[in-house]
Amino acid sequence: MPTRKPLLPDVARRTAAWCGVLLLVAGVAGVAIWLCVVLKTAVTPVLLALLGTALLGPVHRWLAAHKVNRSVAAGLTCAALVAVGGGAGYIVVTVLVDTGGQIVDSLKDAAQWVIDHFQIEGVADVDDLADNAKNLVEKFGASAAGGLLTGISVIGSLVTTGVLALLLTFFFLRDSDRAVDLAHSLAPRGTGDLVEAMGRRAFEAVEGFMRGTTFIALIDALCITVGLLILRVPGAAGLGALVFVGAYIPYLGAFISGAVAVLVALADRGIVIALWSLGVVVAVQVLEGHVLQPAIQSRTVQMHPAMIMISLTAGASVAGLLGMLLAVPVCAAAFGVIGELREKYGAEDGGSAVTEGS
Repeated sequence: MPTRKPLLPDVARRTAAWCGVLLLVAGVAGVAIWLCVVLKTAVTPVLLALLGTALLGPVHRWLAAHKVNRSVAAGLTCAALVAVGGGAGYIVVTVLVDTGGQIVDSLKDAAQWVIDHFQIEGVADVDDLADNAKNLVEKFGASAAGGLLTGISVIGSLVTTGVLALLLTFFFLRDSDRAVDLAHSLAPRGTGDLVEAMGRRAFEAVEGFMRGTTFIALIDALCITVGLLILRVPGAAGLGALVFVGAYIPYLGAFISGAVAVLVALADRGIVIALWSLGVVVAVQVLEGHVLQPAIQSRTVQMHPAMIMISLTAGASVAGLLGMLLAVPVCAAAFGVIGELREKYGAEDGGSAVTEGS
């Protein structure tokens, strides 16, 4: 009996199959993002708790390995987080409040210097720009607050989210040993091991990102603060605190905080000190990119800078500043899952090819 010739060539059928897979994945991802936006009040504490669990996981495991009760270990770890995080937050906020006015005045002076020296037409005074920006921020803030926080104050919402995230972090740490059983019970039959492996790889990626980013942010902030203090740039401590906070938004945060430091140096110390400040910032960024990142985050999922920028843009469009903070960890987890799938099915394909060849 003659073989029936396929209606479409092999290339077209493969292309159609891949298009179907991409459409399915895009549809599932779109529905998941839509659900996260709709349920953002519940999703935000969960995501923050997962980041906190990834950051505190090594400490909790160390305590549990030394025969400390899991509940006690989780409580001590969360208490340490509150103490260290609260203390660091208090220091950062205090420093920014104390030096914030000085930094803002220096930025206004720097903007006026740029306007005067480059003879920008249509702008009489930098105060006009400041007033316009202030009015724009007030209008945007009012509309955003009215749309997102109906009837609830911003402070109350932040406190509620923080407390809920802290409680969830406690439970995630305490019951992390049950995650394997949960993954096997929820996974379809025969896929429990794969789901467990994907979950482990995703969590390891997020854990490495949080631990490495925190350590790198601390080193960057200390180096830039010391450099600015040596150059006697005003508000050096506040600028260092800004660098530490901005480091959690890769590339964009470092660029903004570094630009602010250079502009402050330009306004108060002149062009020479501004260039020296730029050299300090660039040197720290080179140290981070060529030494700290490869050494500290070499075991985590490595993403191309273009992919990081795309994820930051997507996160900002979905959830603003919070989306930018969560975009890279979520993307790192997704790359971890993809890497696990590639290793598993790539190994199976290689094994089957060897068997057929023999």
